[in-house]
Amino acid sequence: CPMQQRCEELYEGITMVSTTGHELAEACVSRARTAQESFEAYDQQAVDEVVTAVSWAGYSHAETLAKSAVEETGLGNYEDKVSKIRRKTMGTLRDLKGAQSVGVIRVDEERGITEIAKPAGVVAAMTPVTNPAATPIHNIMVALKGRNAIILAPHPKGDATAAAVIRFTHEELKKVGAPCDLVQHFHLKAADKALSKLRATSLMRQADLVVVTAGPANVRTGYSSGTPALGVGRGNVPVIVEATADLEAAADKIVQSKCFDNATSCSSENSLLVEEHVYAEMLDALLVRGGYLVSTKEKALLQSVIWQDGFLNRAIVGQSSHVIAQLAGLTVPADHGRFLMVEEEGIGPEYPFSGEKLCPVLTVYRYGGFDEAIQKVKAILDYQGLGHSCGIHSKDETHISQLAHAVKVSRVLVNQAHCIGNGGDFANGLDFTLSMGAGTWGGNSTCDNISYKHLLNITRLSQPVLPRVPTE
Repeated sequence: CPMQQRCEELYEGITMVSTTGHELAEACVSRARTAQESFEAYDQQAVDEVVTAVSWAGYSHAETLAKSAVEETGLGNYEDKVSKIRRKTMGTLRDLKGAQSVGVIRVDEERGITEIAKPAGVVAAMTPVTNPAATPIHNIMVALKGRNAIILAPHPKGDATAAAVIRFTHEELKKVGAPCDLVQHFHLKAADKALSKLRATSLMRQADLVVVTAGPANVRTGYSSGTPALGVGRGNVPVIVEATADLEAAADKIVQSKCFDNATSCSSENSLLVEEHVYAEMLDALLVRGGYLVSTKEKALLQSVIWQDGFLNRAIVGQSSHVIAQLAGLTVPADHGRFLMVEEEGIGPEYPFSGEKLCPVLTVYRYGGFDEAIQKVKAILDYQGLGHSCGIHSKDETHISQLAHAVKVSRVLVNQAHCIGNGGDFANGLDFTLSMGAGTWGGNSTCDNISYKHLLNITRLSQPVLPRVPTE
């Protein structure tokens, strides 16, 4: 096959490994199709029982999975990962409870349309190193809700954690009599990074639908695989703090979000834009909550550690502020080192702090009028994060609406902890997810929080209705 020939050209002497990767994808997909065909006969009640079993697999083993995730990846922290796994699993189950995904799901009598839900088939899900447990659990739940089979292809550095997720999932599937081949594990680990990509591409090409929760390069690979694909956008969240905001409440939420799991989430606040009249007060509120404002000299040292050769240094991703400060040679007081703050004026490649950081470092801007704030938000998103999301802390409904109409993002969060609410929250109406589309702005096929609805095929039965013919 062409894949094998390409492997032989690139990796002389290890063609057996390459071929095995291709054959493994073929075998996984074949088993998945067999299991999915039997699963397709399940009614809604039986499907929901399977989904609940999977949610229990994740929820009940949250501590074990969080420990594995931190030890294997070195990213984030144990307590927050336990919270994330449980919260996302419970929230997803809440969204799925009572939702129709089998048979007739909607009837529009006026238009004579009946919608009938059917499975997409075999889903290949590429999952990230930042959430090696929470994302696979969510993906399994939403895939099975639509009577699909799913094959997880985790980031190589999160492979063992994903394997544990699947092991616990199989234990619960057996209890409800569902075929274990509905959920499978596809190893991307290989001796060479390029070979891992070839294996991923082989799996994508043989599946019916691809879901990629990873960086832009992997999303592009999914879209170019020739298989229908759903990808996510790059985050770089700017959040406005207006003078009308409850500054104490805003500071609580910003710190909660920025520090959660060492800011591994792409929905964490990366830049704060504070109205000049309350700038000093807001900064003080952040300092009281454990922030540390770096000096001009310290800023240069911090920049040299966070970015190397023009790229984000992977060694700082998901690390605590104290680890990052130590790497940069900063002396940070123990009571003011929960997160680091950097004052900035410029935006773009020459000002890397205006970009995504994936660590507890917050860039702070000052602005005058609200139009200036919107222009800064636009510039930050144009640099990185277009299409993803932004936020605002304000009581001015006119300004809130103005922001939502002006910026090219898929989500605008109002008076919320951004990384907590962006992927769905019990206190907002967004669907729970760990995969957030950024629309065409971010190079994605959807603006939605990806859920079970995106993993269904819909047959529309059309009945004749009374003619509605317009005049010229």
